[in-house]
Amino acid sequence: MTLVRPLVFAGALLAFAVPLLHAADAPVEAPKEVSYYRDVRRVFQQHCQGCHQPAKPLGGFVMTDYADLLKTGDHLKIGVVPGQPDKSFVVEQIESKPGKKAAMPKNADPLPAGEVEIVKKWIAAGAKDDTPTNVRDIINAEHPPVYDLPPVITSIDFSPDGKLLAVAGYHEILLHNADGSGLVGRLVGLSERIQMLAFSPDGTMLAAAGGSPGRFGELQIWDVVKKKLKASQSITFDTIYGLSWSPDGTKIAFGCSDNSVRAVDVATGKQILYQGAHSEWVLGTVFSKDSKFLASVSRDGTMKLTEVATQRFIDNITSITPGALKGGLLAVARDPVKREQKVKVDAGGIDKSDKWYDELLIAGSDGVPRLYKMHRETKRVIGDDANKVHEYPAMPGRIFALAFNKDGSRFAAGSSLDGTGEVRVYQTADAKQVSKFVGQPGPVYTVAYNPDGKIIAEAGFDGMVRLIDPETGKLVKEFVPVPLKAVAVK
Repeated sequence: MTLVRPLVFAGALLAFAVPLLHAADAPVEAPKEVSYYRDVRRVFQQHCQGCHQPAKPLGGFVMTDYADLLKTGDHLKIGVVPGQPDKSFVVEQIESKPGKKAAMPKNADPLPAGEVEIVKKWIAAGAKDDTPTNVRDIINAEHPPVYDLPPVITSIDFSPDGKLLAVAGYHEILLHNADGSGLVGRLVGLSERIQMLAFSPDGTMLAAAGGSPGRFGELQIWDVVKKKLKASQSITFDTIYGLSWSPDGTKIAFGCSDNSVRAVDVATGKQILYQGAHSEWVLGTVFSKDSKFLASVSRDGTMKLTEVATQRFIDNITSITPGALKGGLLAVARDPVKREQKVKVDAGGIDKSDKWYDELLIAGSDGVPRLYKMHRETKRVIGDDANKVHEYPAMPGRIFALAFNKDGSRFAAGSSLDGTGEVRVYQTADAKQVSKFVGQPGPVYTVAYNPDGKIIAEAGFDGMVRLIDPETGKLVKEFVPVPLKAVAVK
């Protein structure tokens, strides 16, 4: 498939086959006339395609393309037999019988009866494919995307060993040598948009949050060495954002356009956290260093704290005074190694105890980076902003991206104003500006520090990846991260 530039992502103004839906979802009833494209495909996307897609064909059966539904898998039974739901293996697997739970989805609740009826009714009517011709292009590992122009890049990340740079593309993640010397892998999946990607703390896995706008959200987990999809999970009916790993590597959190914050267990794929305290899209998440707490930022202009084990909303980390933060928050990052010693004096004398104080950097629509303590130490007073540690000089326009270096002594921020992107590097402790890179056409949507601290990678609207020297702000290298279609010159 040949691609033109996708639109700017919405959040910037812009085996798991288990859906993560709120418990209050209403029962589904089969419409009088069932459409494959409108009705059946949605059921398969939500419940089945996580484990039955080209990148992960469980049982040798693929359910992302109509033609594959008419084939057999390892079970040697035809998935869909037009006109005969009783002979279709798909129905056999998803339909519960008295005293017998449906075999699929695996390790999950059975499909609602109304959704099973949608599939059966469609098959009984002849299982017609009414997919519009303009959306029938197939994209998979054998037919990867081909680009006319570089796509908008919404996320990049260095591997923990500093050898790889992962870049978000269209329907794929591109793995490059960290120095920009070459493309070493293409991880092609279902999601049209990859909004956020991140390597696991040990570097063995790569997670991505994305989806297809207005259709589905998806969490992907890839095996980095094998370049194979380990797990895919369908989540809500819109793109998901702001993915983060817990430092212990056991959990992944993300934000949704239904205003919820969610987290799943990496080993099982089960949802372990659901929090609906935000009133707008959640665009960023980050765990505490001990993995026990989760902070989230939203277009509602707040950063909120949730206890992971209990799913309990604890507090607004930022001020609750209306207008204290102007506009939405778009990015959050945790200082990786911040540690302070707290000295407590009580009736028994002096108790000296070391304690981690997680500090969180946030930024967004007002262009001002701010550093906050994750946990409140004083009684809340209406109008206070007691958790704030530092406020840094404002950058031009909105700040879309933040990244600390390995020891937390510096951070990089990317912003945009009037069609020009900018990256600045600050010292965390005293807010001194170290360097500045200016001149990128269009917004900077993502920045990442190489673990060695010697290079910052940044990318955004123009589709180029740029490697910058954080000491000087000078451009070291720039490259197009995707294969471009050759254009004949007359």
